[in-house]
Amino acid sequence: MKPLTLLIEILIILGVTIKNIEAEKHNKRQKETNVTTQVSVNEVKQYLSHILERRRSRKVINKRENLLGKKKKQHKLKMKGIQNKDFLKRNKNHLKEQEKKNFTDEGDVLFNMGTKILQESKSQKQKAEAYMLFAKAADMGNLKAMEKMADALLFGNFGMQNITAAIQLYESLAKEGSYKAQNALGFLSSYGIGMEYDQAKALIYYTFGSAGGSMMSQMILGYRYLSGINVLQNCEVALNHYKKVADYIADNLEKSEGIPVEKVRLTERPENLSSNSEILDWDIYQYYKFLAERGDVQIQVSLGQLHLIGRKGLDQDYYKALYYFLKAAKAGSANAMAFIGKMYLEGNAAAPQNNATAFKYFSMAASKGNAIGLHGLGLLYFYGKGVPVNYAEALKYFQKAAEKGWPNAQFQLGFMYYSGSGVWKDYKLAFKYFYLASQSGQPLAIYYLAEMYATGTGVLRSCRTAVELYKGVCELGHWAEKFLTAYFAYKDGDIDSSLVQYALLAEMGYEVAQSNSAFILESKKAKILEKEKMYPMALLLWNRAAIQGNAFARVKIGDYHYYGYGTKKDYETAATHYSIAADKYQSAQAMFNLAYMYEHGLGIAKDIHLARRLYDMAAQTSPDAHIPVFFALMKLETMHLLRDILFLNFTLRWKWLKLDNVLGPYWDLFVIGLIVVMLIFLIKNRHR
Repeated sequence: MKPLTLLIEILIILGVTIKNIEAEKHNKRQKETNVTTQVSVNEVKQYLSHILERRRSRKVINKRENLLGKKKKQHKLKMKGIQNKDFLKRNKNHLKEQEKKNFTDEGDVLFNMGTKILQESKSQKQKAEAYMLFAKAADMGNLKAMEKMADALLFGNFGMQNITAAIQLYESLAKEGSYKAQNALGFLSSYGIGMEYDQAKALIYYTFGSAGGSMMSQMILGYRYLSGINVLQNCEVALNHYKKVADYIADNLEKSEGIPVEKVRLTERPENLSSNSEILDWDIYQYYKFLAERGDVQIQVSLGQLHLIGRKGLDQDYYKALYYFLKAAKAGSANAMAFIGKMYLEGNAAAPQNNATAFKYFSMAASKGNAIGLHGLGLLYFYGKGVPVNYAEALKYFQKAAEKGWPNAQFQLGFMYYSGSGVWKDYKLAFKYFYLASQSGQPLAIYYLAEMYATGTGVLRSCRTAVELYKGVCELGHWAEKFLTAYFAYKDGDIDSSLVQYALLAEMGYEVAQSNSAFILESKKAKILEKEKMYPMALLLWNRAAIQGNAFARVKIGDYHYYGYGTKKDYETAATHYSIAADKYQSAQAMFNLAYMYEHGLGIAKDIHLARRLYDMAAQTSPDAHIPVFFALMKLETMHLLRDILFLNFTLRWKWLKLDNVLGPYWDLFVIGLIVVMLIFLIKNRHR
């Protein structure tokens, strides 16, 4: 169990943080409809004093009970003899167990209350209140609440990051058999965050975590065996780990589109990052709301979809979704009618489950030839919701919707042929429709394709293909929500919190998280790792991202070897990585760097003609490369001309070709500057 002082610290931080959150975001909160009041810090202090007083009184009562018990025991032993000893012991144990049970039950109630608030929360204040309840439940010994508090301390929820305290809690929980704690300790050991960097120990923690039921540990082990990270590469073992997680994800997914995860790349330009298309800016959202109220049907449907599944950084809000869909449906939007039918089919707080209403709206949409409406009618007939089960009708509607390119209908057709529901089993047709749906990212279609490749059903068995497909399904797990919280933490300047979240996702094999973690480490703004460890760790993460196909990461590896960041200088290795990025990914930056190396003979044989060609290719590949290429070619041609002239006239008298000895190692920059000055001079004279 954790010490009381740690809980007091956590609760005080929560109270102060709530106050800071409300103060910093006061102006923004006024724009929102769900303005909430600030939790009083006095309430926190009162609760803390209550805990302390309760602990003191409990100790006093226990002492009195012990003294009284001893006196009674001695008296009864004298009066009735030693036979009553066992009875007294059993009675005392029973009272202790009853007290412990009551204490545990109260902790469970508080934990469940906190979980419910957290699930329904729409503001930071409500989330903070949930963690207040977790802290109280943790004080009563609730292990799940302790896990929540440890995660909050690790990931820096509400600015309360404390790695040391988190490790203490995790170590205590690990002794109690918590698989979440095992996974967390493995993650911290693998990066050396707050603990000794030890990959062997991390592997042991992950193994225990996966054995205990941690899906995250299973996924991490799957990625390690797939890539051969500190273990022998073994596709079959990776397949086994990934399949367990994919089965879990598939069981929780409804047979409809999966909720996409917004994965913002921090490596993008700052101007693009500030208005990233993955996250909807608040001002743009307000503008969309204005257009929707003015009657823009397309915007109404779009806002309804965003609120229906909670995308682009917006909270899931069924009431707002239904509001916008109804407005658009009234204006005649078939898509809106179909989405209303979907809401009533699935059932939620705003639209309680009602098959008749769902059939009505699906029929209205289908009559307009809408693919979502046709698919909805197919589902009703396939599962017999509000109508008798009719596979023939379901097949007809699924086929019509699939012809219009709706991926969920394509999946349903594949599933019918795969399972033989209403049709003869046909694995070739099943594979065809699963593949079509998978091209649009339909998660269950990807899952069934993985199943077919893993078992060799209808296709030639391929372990590698199956693992890659399972990995794609696994990356749709609820843990991917950390992409959003990590991004917002980065935007708010909480670099350490952002890094820890991205680093955990990177450990699980997310390529975007690997490049984002490396980007943050490279900036050296984080404080949770020593400065000298940042470049080597960044290089490791860039390498993992590059293996998964990230061209920018491949160029970065070349840069690290060229400049000697986190490793020794190695021009040959740098040139190799630049060549891969240029040939495989057509990277303009890699072409430019490689051209420079050919021009100067760095790590590769000097070749002026190949340098010219690569400079030209860089300019053709990216418009951004035009100006740098222009100056590079001007310098190259000028130096080539000067060398030819000087070689003809002063070969015997001058050995000035060793310009490094005359003008220093950066003489080429001097020449570029001279050329720029000459160009400016010529342009000015021309205007005169």
